[in-house]
Amino acid sequence: MGAVLSNIADRDVLPYLTSSRPAYAKFADSLMKARLHNPWFTEENITQAFTGLSAMLNPASIQTWLANYEGLPDSPSPKRIGLILAGNIPAVGFHDLLCVFVSGHRAVAKLSGQDNILLPALIELFESEIEGLSWPVEWQAGKLGPVDAIIATGSNNTARYFEYYFGKYPNIIRKNRTSVAILSGNETAEELDKLGDDLFSYFGLGCRNVSKVYLHKDFDIDQFFGAIYKRNEIVNHHKYANNYDYYKALWMMNQEPILDNGFVILRESEALTSPVGTVFYERFENEQTLRFQLQAHVEEIQCIVSLQDVPFGESQKPQLWDYADGVDTMAFLKNL
Repeated sequence: MGAVLSNIADRDVLPYLTSSRPAYAKFADSLMKARLHNPWFTEENITQAFTGLSAMLNPASIQTWLANYEGLPDSPSPKRIGLILAGNIPAVGFHDLLCVFVSGHRAVAKLSGQDNILLPALIELFESEIEGLSWPVEWQAGKLGPVDAIIATGSNNTARYFEYYFGKYPNIIRKNRTSVAILSGNETAEELDKLGDDLFSYFGLGCRNVSKVYLHKDFDIDQFFGAIYKRNEIVNHHKYANNYDYYKALWMMNQEPILDNGFVILRESEALTSPVGTVFYERFENEQTLRFQLQAHVEEIQCIVSLQDVPFGESQKPQLWDYADGVDTMAFLKNL
């Protein structure tokens, strides 16, 4: 699977495969449809998603991942696992589908309206290109129908409905999450530059994107602006620009103090999740005290980017064992 993903992520290789192999031609058509269907799914973002999945599925990582689940049966009594998938970034539901497949169960999946093209096309491509592979998934447009367990990803609001409707089943129900960065002032110019990837990959729409930055009280904020400035072309994307313009106008009318560099707005706030086109920031004096305070928000934070935690530029490069919300999906499926 990793090799197939590498092929479709390579902009030089894919056109050749498209012209010579029907399965890739069909997949390339699905890529175009996905981009037209959801303008947030740019060619760059889709390529980044598939590149990340390809790196994730290298043999060494797969071996390390599965070694944590001794006794995983070769032929378990399969369960029907209902999946309610997110669609904020391209193919974000792939990991859940993979976990269900590897654990020997059957996925009954309801796709997000934002990403209802890529995943079916990807699994069809796998089955066409990988000899002997059969990946059973039931794609459901309406109600899920009978299931034995549920894995549902949504917002804090939808989570309440999920708990009401699916509370009787074994379940994993995920809520809103975001990521933060801690800048102590000891970061190199290269590390600050890489922070731009954590902020702006996928336009900041992922739960692993940094939406709040904690700055040491002596940190020069101009240093931060300078480091991220090469990402300024992001404002040329019309949906991102609409968000940026909206919040700039709103906060200026409300006389909110903001910092603006022409493509992203910084606003001081205690909140964790900032809107697209903006980044919240907060000053701190003592990092140990800050980390203690962040423990109160452990249910809201997906990851922390810092010199001590997830390296700068790596927030959108999770490993197979970096589970959403910190809940071990494979252990859940193994123990059903």
